[in-house]
Amino acid sequence: MSKPVVAVVGRPNVGKSTLFNVLAGERISIVQDTPGVTRDRIYSDVTWLDMTFTLIDTGGIEPDSSDIILSQMREQAQIAIDTADVIMFLTDVRQGLVDADAKVADMLRRSRKPVVLVVNKVDSFEKFMPDVYEFYNLGIGDPIPISAASRLGIGDMLDEVAKHFPQGAGEETEDDRPKIAVVGKPNVGKSSLINHLVGEERVIVSDIAGTTRDAIDTEIIYQDREYIFIDTAGLRRKSKIKEELERFSIIRAVTAVERADVVVVMIDATEGVTEQDAKIAGIAHERGKGVIIAVNKWDAVEKDDKTIYKHTERIREILSFMPYAEILFISAKTGQRTKKLFDMIDMVLENNSMRIATGVLNEIMSEAVAMQQPPSDKGKRLKLYYMTQVAVKPPTFVIFVNDKQLMHFSYTRYLENRIRDAFGFRGTSLKFIIRERKGE
Repeated sequence: MSKPVVAVVGRPNVGKSTLFNVLAGERISIVQDTPGVTRDRIYSDVTWLDMTFTLIDTGGIEPDSSDIILSQMREQAQIAIDTADVIMFLTDVRQGLVDADAKVADMLRRSRKPVVLVVNKVDSFEKFMPDVYEFYNLGIGDPIPISAASRLGIGDMLDEVAKHFPQGAGEETEDDRPKIAVVGKPNVGKSSLINHLVGEERVIVSDIAGTTRDAIDTEIIYQDREYIFIDTAGLRRKSKIKEELERFSIIRAVTAVERADVVVVMIDATEGVTEQDAKIAGIAHERGKGVIIAVNKWDAVEKDDKTIYKHTERIREILSFMPYAEILFISAKTGQRTKKLFDMIDMVLENNSMRIATGVLNEIMSEAVAMQQPPSDKGKRLKLYYMTQVAVKPPTFVIFVNDKQLMHFSYTRYLENRIRDAFGFRGTSLKFIIRERKGE
């Protein structure tokens, strides 16, 4: 089972960002140099005791007028309800209980999702406890006093959150059927693709308030093999705010990608690849999943003999951080090449779980070092002693060297390319861990 998802909801200035950063720890300040990988502080993995969960910040509310704040809070609450296993509803003891809190509390109560009511800025329990009791009036359980800035009460709050995690969360599941997440921007054709593969209208996209927006898993059998397709299409909310909609599709992608073995990133051929596509693809890349780029609506594109080449080049340019991703041009509407998707999924699954013998790896490494000398700095040259594969999904390699500082990113990339030349690993990222071994 995948990691539980915890979403934070609350008005402006109640301390959501502070709490998010405290829980996310150092991780959040790491800026990756990979182009296209999302740098938005939307989600982070948090470990508490022996449990890991994905923390989601549902979005900033602009303090404009009370009406806009309330409508944006409802939007946030809906995102949390759609996405999370547990919702943390953050309030502010200094501002006290306000009308918007009560209205959002009503929504959260009706959702039947577990809600942990957190009262922030309680810098002194003695002084503020009488004010904390006021929040019992929301009718969503015991208010938990904390101070995110002073890191008071955080442990009690996390204990309470963890009580609501689904049973067996984070444990390996017995279900070994391949899980395929179909992600992409709204209206790119995710439902249409799954409906076509199933052969019936299984995923009903509805904008009627109250229709279920939980992730829809569809079982598809192709050539006697079962696959679980995780669809996020029915989870689209109409939003007047484009950024919120973008943020929403990224949050949806995070939770779907987390559960998947292979991620199909759908791109609209009529629009071409966009920055938003790069952000969504970046999540799959960061999580080390197998990746297939499905360019949909290919039937609607005027073509000549260079069209596929131009589209491929553009995708490779914008998604330059994942040159390994497989690309397939399809039409969910006509069914063009959709069956080929299964062959590609099988190949990517195999590559994502491939193991290479240590002896073979070290032969490749020795040959690579002979062909291109490792870098040196101030007269000291990098020495590579040994390489071994320590994990799959994604394939993960440890390289032992004399000095980690000398192992430039470019040389790691060079070794990765040599391994790919020998074994392909199409459709999957490779992870490298550099370790120092002194005195050899």
